[in-house]
Amino acid sequence: MRKLTKEVVCGSVKIGGNNPITIQSMTNTDTRDVNSTVNQIKGLEEVGCDIIRVAVPDMEAASKLLDIKRKINIPIIADIHFDYKLALESIKQGVDGLRINPGNIGDLGRVKKIVEKAKERNIKIRIGVNGGSLEKDLLEKYKKPTAQALVESAMRHVKILEELDFDNIVISLKSSDIYTTVSAYELMSQKVNYPLHIGITESGSVRKGTIKSSIGIGYLLLRGIGDTIRVSLTGDPKEEIFVGKEILKSLGLIEGGVKMISCPTCGRCNIDLINIASKVEEKIKDIDKNMTVAIMGCAVNGPGEAREADIGIAGGNGEGLLFKKGKIVRKIKSEYLVDELINEIKKF
Repeated sequence: MRKLTKEVVCGSVKIGGNNPITIQSMTNTDTRDVNSTVNQIKGLEEVGCDIIRVAVPDMEAASKLLDIKRKINIPIIADIHFDYKLALESIKQGVDGLRINPGNIGDLGRVKKIVEKAKERNIKIRIGVNGGSLEKDLLEKYKKPTAQALVESAMRHVKILEELDFDNIVISLKSSDIYTTVSAYELMSQKVNYPLHIGITESGSVRKGTIKSSIGIGYLLLRGIGDTIRVSLTGDPKEEIFVGKEILKSLGLIEGGVKMISCPTCGRCNIDLINIASKVEEKIKDIDKNMTVAIMGCAVNGPGEAREADIGIAGGNGEGLLFKKGKIVRKIKSEYLVDELINEIKKF
């Protein structure tokens, strides 16, 4: 059962509480290039991104945020490191949230200025602790980025904000190591009631990163931990959304979008099922229908699995049987299977 955390508002999106788990990504464009950044965000919106984060390395980038925000439809988070003036300018530009670690900003007076402006605009702050950038004293104390070190670091930042009477907080504790990450989140979940932004940082390429992220994020979600997710992949940010949605759909945490099941194929398969499954998967990824499609290779498990799905095919010799709700509809020649199946999905 999912832990009930504090509800935090991020623009038009609510994080935590009883709200759906949201999916985030981060642009890899130069934020100073408004057109490229907006185009990438719009593409991410189309595939289901709920919240977007952009890097703010300097004042020029910060000055572009209002222009970007006006042209997109999802909340925008400014990713800030060290410079409190960038945070203040980002707030002035109308961002919906900050990713900032108060302990790295400098003296308390600077943090107080950020908090005062964040309160005025009802802006959420994500404390983002990363195994690769822990404080020196914690590395000396724990010898390496352990789960305990990540939690201690996060609690320092939380304390700073709480002492300034600020609680519109989301927390992340990420490591590229799965065990460290999940242990840190488990510990943190016991200590605070703030929403947790979960993910495996720097998880790798699309293939390897998908596997690592699915293990780590999936484990935490099964434990009831996590209110918003980001799948960190070295690749097109859209892939992060596709993987995030599949994780949530596989765990039954979101509805909508076509769920596809397909067999691994064997020597009994008489159609090009691998190619068919790949084509169907590509064509259905943006179809927002709450349904299950089965793509099976032969008559051993095929008809049974297809009967359990809303729509399915079971392969034969150069052809396939189309099923709807367990009933055979017709035979389709293999070369027409993909187009016919997609048409049936759209009509469903």
